[in-house]
Amino acid sequence: MSITMQDVIAELRGDVPLIPDTADTLEGAAMETPVKGIAVAFMPSQTVIEQAVALGANLLVVHESPYYSHRPEHASHLADDPVCRVKRDFLRQSGLAVYRHHDYCHRLQPDPIMSGLLQSLAWEAQVEAMLPTAAVVRVPAMRASELAAYAKAKLSLPYVRLTGDPDMRCERVGVLVGYRGGGANAIPLFREHKLDLVLAGEGPEWETPEYVRDAASQGSPKSLLAIGHAESEEPGMRAVAEQLRGRYSELPVHFIPGQPVFRVI
Repeated sequence: MSITMQDVIAELRGDVPLIPDTADTLEGAAMETPVKGIAVAFMPSQTVIEQAVALGANLLVVHESPYYSHRPEHASHLADDPVCRVKRDFLRQSGLAVYRHHDYCHRLQPDPIMSGLLQSLAWEAQVEAMLPTAAVVRVPAMRASELAAYAKAKLSLPYVRLTGDPDMRCERVGVLVGYRGGGANAIPLFREHKLDLVLAGEGPEWETPEYVRDAASQGSPKSLLAIGHAESEEPGMRAVAEQLRGRYSELPVHFIPGQPVFRVI
C-alpha cells in the first residue's frame, strides 16, 4: 500500500489535538497523493526547492512559509509579486508539494525544534526546566564570551551576536528558539529563573537587547546571545528528518541544510 501525504502529515502531527485555523497546510497536492520521496528543510527557499526536486522528492516538509509571511492572509500584498510568482510557478510545474510543519511541531511534547537545538548544543542532560516556550539549563561555569564561542562552534555558525557583559560568569541559561527572544518572553524568563544569559534565535532589537544592556549598566550583569532564527530551529528540522527516516525506511528521506541568510561585511 502506498504511503500518502496524509500518512506523513499524521505521523508528523502525532497526538496533538486539532488546531483550528492552523498555518500548517499542504500546498501542491491532494492528501491522498502517494509520496515518492521526502525532503526536509527549515526554509523553503528557491534554492532548497530546486534541490528537493533534483533529489526526486515530491514532498518538501518545512517549518516556515514559502511566501515571506507567517499567515497567508497577511500576504495579500504579495499576490502579484514577481518573486512569489516565479516560486509558485516552479512549484506547480515541478509537482513538488510543500507541507508546513510549524504549529503542530511546536505543540508536540517534547517540541522537536527545542529538543533538536539542545541536542546539537549537548545540553540535554543539563536541562533543569522545560517550559512551554523555553528551556532552562545549567551549564559548566564560563564567561559569556566563552559560551558564545561554544555555541558558535557546536552549531557550526559563521557568527553569533552577544550583548550585555561578555566577561560575566554564566551558569544558568535560558534557551528560546525562533522568534521567541522578544521582551515578553525573555525578560520574565531572566527574572523568574534567575538567569545569567538567554540564548535565543531572534526578537525585536529594541526589547531584550536593550533590557540586557541597561541591566549591565546598572551593575546587574546579564547577557543575550542571538544566534539567528533559522540557526536556532534548523537543528530541530534535522531531527524531524531523522524521525521520518526511521518511520519510512522504504522511502528516500533527505535533509537539506540552509545557508545563512546574512553575510557579515
